[in-house]
Amino acid sequence: MKKILTTCPYCGSGCNFHLQVENNQIIGVIPAMSNSVNQGSLCAKGHFGFDFVHHPDRLTSPLVRKNGVLVETDWDEAFSVITERFKSFKKDFGPDSIAGFSSARCTNEENYLMQKFMRAAIGTNNIDHCARL
Repeated sequence: MKKILTTCPYCGSGCNFHLQVENNQIIGVIPAMSNSVNQGSLCAKGHFGFDFVHHPDRLTSPLVRKNGVLVETDWDEAFSVITERFKSFKKDFGPDSIAGFSSARCTNEENYLMQKFMRAAIGTNNIDHCARL
C-alpha cells in the first residue's frame, strides 16, 4: 500500500492528508499530523469524500455538443469551441452576458485565476464561487 501526501479538494482551507492507495485505488485517508493547517483533523468530507475519484460516471474527457448530442473530443477542440463561443457572446451581447462560477474543489490559487480571467480577459465582474458544500 502506498501513502501519498496531498491537499483536500473540498474547500480552500488547505488541509493535508495521506491517501491510502492500493492497486491504483484510493481505499482510505489518514489526516496529516504535522506542518498542516488541520493539525491532524479533517471534516467528514475530507475524511470520507474520496469516492468521486473512481466513480464510473466521472467525466474523463471533454464533451462538445454536435447536432444536439454531446460527444467526446480532445482538449484542443474543446478549448477552441469555448473560445469561439465566448468571443461570439462578448461581441453580440457584451461582456456582462458572460458569468463565471468557480468551485470549492479548486485551490485558492485556481479560484483567484478564475476571477482574474473573468475580470481581465472577459471584462466582467460576474464571478461567483460556491464554498457552501
